[in-house]
Amino acid sequence: MNLRQRLQADITAAMRSGDALRRDTLRMAENAIYNAEKRERRTYEDDEVAAVLAREVKTRRESVEAFRVGGRADLVEKEEAEIAILAGYLPEPLGEADLAALIDEAIASTGATSPKEMGKVMGWLSPRIRGRADGRQVSASVTRRLGGA
Repeated sequence: MNLRQRLQADITAAMRSGDALRRDTLRMAENAIYNAEKRERRTYEDDEVAAVLAREVKTRRESVEAFRVGGRADLVEKEEAEIAILAGYLPEPLGEADLAALIDEAIASTGATSPKEMGKVMGWLSPRIRGRADGRQVSASVTRRLGGA
């Protein structure tokens, strides 16, 4: 069963059990996947579906920050519950040690020696970390390793 089929089955199960939050969250995710596929006029593979789900989680994390600043604890709670639901469909996040090892391997494989060559390193890393690590944090780590600020 691929990720898309699993989402569909879980939407149906949530509808039958009366779990409105789970149903609505999964429907929103399914809709985001559908819209992305329609925009590109093709069907997504599992890793691309996971990337869309990761974007949905990222959007909700940004919302949580905004709601905290605004003092909306009720909405913070709802967004965090949605994050927890969507996180169950994402691959296991990379740990610090695993990520550091991947960055070292990327630098060695590309032969990068300065921050100017960061694009090569990120190009090598991107498919390997998709949906498993935050791109901004990885980028900052690569910059530090290459001797940047």
